[in-house]
Amino acid sequence: MVQDVWHDPIDAVITWVDGLDPAHLQKRQIFMGSAPHLFHENATNPHRWACNGEIYLCLASLEHNAPWLRKIWIIVDQQSPNLSRLSAALRAKIRLVDHSDIFANHGAALPTFNSLAIETFLWKIRGLSDRFIYFNDDVFLTAPCQKSDFFSPSGPILRGAWADFGALQDDPVQMADPAKFNHYMQLNAADLCGVPAQRLFRAAHVAHPCLRRTMVHLHSRFETAFRDNARYQMRDIRQFSPQSLHNHACILQKTATLHPVKDHYHIYSGQGVGAADGTIPALLQTIKDTPDLKMLCVNDLPQLEALYPDIRTWLAQAVTGAL
Repeated sequence: MVQDVWHDPIDAVITWVDGLDPAHLQKRQIFMGSAPHLFHENATNPHRWACNGEIYLCLASLEHNAPWLRKIWIIVDQQSPNLSRLSAALRAKIRLVDHSDIFANHGAALPTFNSLAIETFLWKIRGLSDRFIYFNDDVFLTAPCQKSDFFSPSGPILRGAWADFGALQDDPVQMADPAKFNHYMQLNAADLCGVPAQRLFRAAHVAHPCLRRTMVHLHSRFETAFRDNARYQMRDIRQFSPQSLHNHACILQKTATLHPVKDHYHIYSGQGVGAADGTIPALLQTIKDTPDLKMLCVNDLPQLEALYPDIRTWLAQAVTGAL
């Protein structure tokens, strides 16, 4: 029966790391220096571990725009964000989860510096609700959201588009391109569950609604693949995106709904660099004027801040509805 679905709890899960934390930096440098093989360029970009205060904007956006969330789980690697900066009400919802908690029985894979490996076991958080929303810390809600923005009674509401990645298969040049790395992660996920490369679902850079029970089922079905995916301590071209695997499984099971309109925006790394003055303010005005905008992803906040020094103030206003 699905009539009581809206009374069921929904949690948020956020992955976070402070790449400049001395202990984390030392572990990463030791591991990268002792590794017997070269890593993909996408895996070693220092921006991947940068902490520039995005998580506080992300959390503020949840507090203002999704007050119905039951708990907010933050996945950390020993160190944790400064929660004293947050309101008491928000702090009461937050739970910190160390990598060791979700990598139980996979201790050989730690330490890990690989978001894909961490995503492989998000569903193992003890006490996590069956329905949860996964956030990178650079994804923000920009308007009041309802549970029905993320879930229908049958399952998750997905944002993205159909894509043809057939030309990427067995192409060593594109496999080496860091900009195409995420394409291969989704391609590998689609292949794992039997979806052809010519028509796979490419997820947008948004908050991702997930069903824990679907991930439990997928782990049971593809246990070896999950174990292998988690063992890469740096991102590797042979991995799959757990989120993409989840999405394709839900599509195949006909539990997913594709969101009919674009209600999100993605400011990607390098956007506006080298362009004429005024490009970024014009872009931000376009975002502000976009009807029904509910989500915003900002991939490289320091780079954007160099182009537009007032961006943090703009973002703080965007996530609290003060624009």
